[in-house]
Amino acid sequence: QVQLVESGGGLVQAGGSLRLSCAASGGTLRWYPMGWFRQAPGKEREFVAATSRSGGSPYYADSVKGRFTISRDNAKNTVYLQMNSLKPEDTAVYYCAAVLRIGPAPDYSSGYDNWGQGTQVTVSS
Repeated sequence: QVQLVESGGGLVQAGGSLRLSCAASGGTLRWYPMGWFRQAPGKEREFVAATSRSGGSPYYADSVKGRFTISRDNAKNTVYLQMNSLKPEDTAVYYCAAVLRIGPAPDYSSGYDNWGQGTQVTVSS
């Protein structure tokens, strides 16, 4: 089964940028739609961004639209989340997830089959 590992999180000041990576092992990501979610303390996990298996037609939560970009490099078996103009409210644990079947990448967590362990992003004001 495909294992997902996120990296790239850290502490950044408001207005700064981070790029998260989600690397796969034990299989290829090229067949799977992928998504990014986040969970802040005391809150439910929420959708951030998703992309089809080709990388086309990405879509975003309204809260990150225009600031975050999801992309993928199937040759490197990796999905990315470029985060610019970060705000304190972006502070959360960020998770990547894969849909291991034919279909689109949904904007709800129950639509995903495999999850990484998460990476912490902290944005200071």
